[in-house]
Amino acid sequence: MNFPLIANIAVFVILLFVLAQARHKQWSLAKKVLVGLVMGVVFGLALHTIYGADSQVLKDSIQWFNIVGNGYVQLLQMIVMPLVFASILSAVARLHNASQLGKISFLTIGTLLFTTLIAALVGVLVTNLFGLTAEGLVQGGAETARLNAIETSYVGKVADLSVPQLVLSFVPKNPFADLTGANPTSIISVVIFAAFLGVAALKLLKDDAPKGERVLVAIDTLQSWVMKLVRLVMQLTPYGVLALMTKVVAGSNLQDIIKLGSFVVASYLGLAIMFVVHGILLGVNGISPLKYFRKVWPVLTFAFTSRSSAASIPLNVEAQTRRLGVPESIASFAASFGATIGQNGCAGLYPAMLAVMVAPTVG
Repeated sequence: MNFPLIANIAVFVILLFVLAQARHKQWSLAKKVLVGLVMGVVFGLALHTIYGADSQVLKDSIQWFNIVGNGYVQLLQMIVMPLVFASILSAVARLHNASQLGKISFLTIGTLLFTTLIAALVGVLVTNLFGLTAEGLVQGGAETARLNAIETSYVGKVADLSVPQLVLSFVPKNPFADLTGANPTSIISVVIFAAFLGVAALKLLKDDAPKGERVLVAIDTLQSWVMKLVRLVMQLTPYGVLALMTKVVAGSNLQDIIKLGSFVVASYLGLAIMFVVHGILLGVNGISPLKYFRKVWPVLTFAFTSRSSAASIPLNVEAQTRRLGVPESIASFAASFGATIGQNGCAGLYPAMLAVMVAPTVG
């Protein structure tokens, strides 16, 4: 019997139980998430110190922790498509004029592309500042496996597409397949499908008011039902963050981080600059950056620990609507596109850094 493994699992269960007692306190979700994060960091450091990152006991323990951590991530992924579909459908159906959709789309997508462009420029800047190149970098087994998975799931489906073909891939041809997340562009396709259904509901309301009213009531009921599901899953966030932080901290290899020291420092400097850029944009629009970042802290924490943009959509929408007061018509639309074309890190900063680093090695 593996007593160290049993002891690790027992301690983890005790931590979950202690965290569960916070439900008896009048704490906000953000405070509960912060407590879970701190507990995960402390427990992860303890495991890392006792066993080391390469210990088989630690690896076996993390597999058990993943039941909570990865289970929570999968629950979030489960509600992404229903949330996006119901929220966009409800938002468009509530518009007094279908033409308002064009204005919302233009402003949202324009802002996302603008910040992603700035992130790419920041990536080029920090890479040149630190003099980073890809010469001498060695690709490990984990990186090779991850690259193969990406090529199988995404690159193979979009690599040979021209820009017009890529844009065309956003247009849904089988919305039911897109609702299952079958394609890399499924989220955007679901947004488009839901928007068309919403516009159709507005047209029906105009042409046949009784039927249109019944459709709007059904849409509103669907939206309320899905949001109840979302908030049910959101209550599990502190436990998911605890498990994910334990995994990240305990499984981190300090030597690998040191080897990539310059790249890590440059990456975090670039991210810090983007936080400043976002703070400036908020200030220009009359919003306090400090209050804003405090309110979105749970979203940032989860996104960092889970490393999943799609899984962060429900938390994103929840924070926008309940903590920032953003209308659902904008929150769902912005979160859906923000998780794809609006990724300042994955779509802007890092690709630019890697492009500058790799360019000298390929002539």
